[in-house]
Amino acid sequence: MAVFYGPVQWTRLAVLRRAPAVLDQWFTLPIFAWVPVWISFIEGGPAKWRARHAAALELLSLLSYGLTLAHERGFEAALGCHVALALYRGGRVQRARGDGRTRTYLLLAVLSCAGFVLLKLLDQWLAQYWLFQRVTGHFWSKVCDVLQFHFSFCFLTTLTLRPRGKSAAQKT
Repeated sequence: MAVFYGPVQWTRLAVLRRAPAVLDQWFTLPIFAWVPVWISFIEGGPAKWRARHAAALELLSLLSYGLTLAHERGFEAALGCHVALALYRGGRVQRARGDGRTRTYLLLAVLSCAGFVLLKLLDQWLAQYWLFQRVTGHFWSKVCDVLQFHFSFCFLTTLTLRPRGKSAAQKT
C-alpha cells in the first residue's frame, strides 16, 4: 500500500489539484484499516489468519466512504473511527506482546498520527504564522504521514518477526 501511496502523495503535493487529493483520501482509510488486519495476523499467526477477514475489513473501510455522502464531515468521522480502531488494536497487541522497543515505535507512530491529523485540521489557522506561510500545515501533515507509516511499519514488523508467544521482556 505504501508503494502505491507514495506517488499519490508526491503528485498531490507537486500539482496541488483536486484529483490527486481525492485519490489520496481513497488510499487513506484502507491503509488505516490494514493496521488491524496486520495485528490479527500477529495475534493469531499464519495458521489462524484468514484472507477473507482482511478483505472484509478492507471492504468495510471502503464502504465507510459512504459517510462522506451522508454528512459534510463524514470523511473526518470515518477517519476518526479508523484511527481509533488502529490505536485500540495497537495498544492491545503492545500490552500482550510488546516491549520497550515496540512501545517506542508505537508512541512515535501515535505522535506522528496526531501531527498528521492536527496539522491538516489546523492548516488555515496556522497560516497566520510566518512559519506556516511558505510551507503549510498541510505540507507538514504529509511529513507526519510519512513518519506515521515508518513507525507503524517498525512496530508491526518488529512484532511480526518476534518468536510467537514471547515478548522481548520474556526472552531475557
